Amino acid sequence: MTPDDLLGDDAAAKRVFAAIARIVATFGETTTRTTKSQVAFRRKRTFAIVWVPRQYLSGKAAPLVLTFSFPKKHNSSRWKEITKISEERFTHHLELWYVKDVDTEVRSWLKLAWEAAK
Repeated sequence: MTPDDLLGDDAAAKRVFAAIARIVATFGETTTRTTKSQVAFRRKRTFAIVWVPRQYLSGKAAPLVLTFSFPKKHNSSRWKEITKISEERFTHHLELWYVKDVDTEVRSWLKLAWEAAK
């Protein structure tokens, strides 16, 4: 399965995903793993996951959600949800509606998560 298979005909989701993938490609060695529910960006372990909320939610939903795994909680009003999954691991969910949402702050979160995944 490829990211295109997951994203289907959703042009907005494809544009946002491409913006994320371009940023991640600048960091260094990274792999992706695509399943029928998500695309995981990996280094030694997964550091970010892109998923399509319309697969799970009815009504209006963002084209993509970008989920980060961090060792500590990061405060920002942009997070849709933060979940503590263990004593030293938090997932942070970010709705992405447009390419412009993939900004310098998102780039810094991606880089931080990538660096922590070594």
